[in-house]
Amino acid sequence: MTKSIWPRGENTDVLIQAAREGDPDAVNRLLDRHREGVRRLVEMRLDRKVQQRVDVSDVVQEVLVEASGRLEKYLDDPVMAFHLWLRQIAWDQIIDTYRRHRGSAKRNMDREQPMHAGGRGGVDESSVDLAIQLCDPSMTPAAIATQREIAGRVELAIDRLDDADREVIWMRHYEHLSNLEIAEALGLQPPAASMRYLRAMRRLRTMLEQEDESYS
Repeated sequence: MTKSIWPRGENTDVLIQAAREGDPDAVNRLLDRHREGVRRLVEMRLDRKVQQRVDVSDVVQEVLVEASGRLEKYLDDPVMAFHLWLRQIAWDQIIDTYRRHRGSAKRNMDREQPMHAGGRGGVDESSVDLAIQLCDPSMTPAAIATQREIAGRVELAIDRLDDADREVIWMRHYEHLSNLEIAEALGLQPPAASMRYLRAMRRLRTMLEQEDESYS
């Protein structure tokens, strides 16, 4: 199973407790521990055209500076898991960066998100994994890698979903968050988060099946 973009393990809890006790080094280590996760989120979700104008590292640094300034309040009242709290700050910064650099654009910010943003080119490996699940679970990754247009179709279909469906699929298959994490981030009960995901996948699968019928 593909790992979450966010770090796991007890180290985060240890660092949070040390930061709560006033250890400045723990604060720096806590933020540094999550730096790569923030970077990967920004690379995935920030519009590619904006990334041609701004340095992703600068956006990441802005996120960490903002988090540092708000950390004391979080430590006093941790409203959610630390990586989900930091994820929300990062997402707000992504939106703010987009608005500052593409403020004249008329299209909705979410609709501007390329599925394989970040300048890497090609199809995201998570799209390949999702294509296997949607189109042919028996197909090996090696086999589907030779037919990457299937994954490209999945990406385009996700872009056509409504905001709620697209977001829950992004969180599950591209950020690799668990259902419990998605529920916490979205302020839902776990069964409701699971149902939202299942419905989104059903709509995505139906969309792809309809495309197949139109090609036949």
